[in-house]
Amino acid sequence: MPHITLNTSEPGIRGLFRFRPETALPLNGLVEALLCGPGTLTRGERELIAAYVSGLNECQYCYCAHAAYAAAQLPDGMALVEQVRDDADGAPVSSKMRALLDVAGAVQRGGKEVTEDLVAAARAEGATDVEVHDTVLIAAAFCMFNRYVDGLATVLPDDPDFYTDRAKRIVTHGYLGVLQQETIR
Repeated sequence: MPHITLNTSEPGIRGLFRFRPETALPLNGLVEALLCGPGTLTRGERELIAAYVSGLNECQYCYCAHAAYAAAQLPDGMALVEQVRDDADGAPVSSKMRALLDVAGAVQRGGKEVTEDLVAAARAEGATDVEVHDTVLIAAAFCMFNRYVDGLATVLPDDPDFYTDRAKRIVTHGYLGVLQQETIR
């Protein structure tokens, strides 16, 4: 049960956006830029970073949501997402993605955990400064989103297909497009 009285029964961050719609647009704009905007990491790879950090933070809503969004955009689907969650070092991802996941994991532990050695390792595997930047920002943003969702004890969806249904919409329309469709303003 949420710690505050929400004006909706929508699960997770959806309910929080309904409660404070003035935060929905800027927060979704950030996620749109980070996860859907132009970049050399694929949308699936960026969603994988978000899911990975959410899993490390044990935020069930955010992990399940972004795992579904990543799975919908990665060739190996949910099997890969779960392998990354269970053993990022042993998961069948590129050496560059593994190094970026190491950076993301360091951010999850604390910003100062990101060392020059971690960044150098990512660069050695071909990561650009933009990719390192975006990985750090995705990881930091998802630490915030995870704490927002769990800090207010939002509810989880009742429908097991909630995440996969939303994934189809996010993949097709992006975060801002779905927000406009839901008319959270």
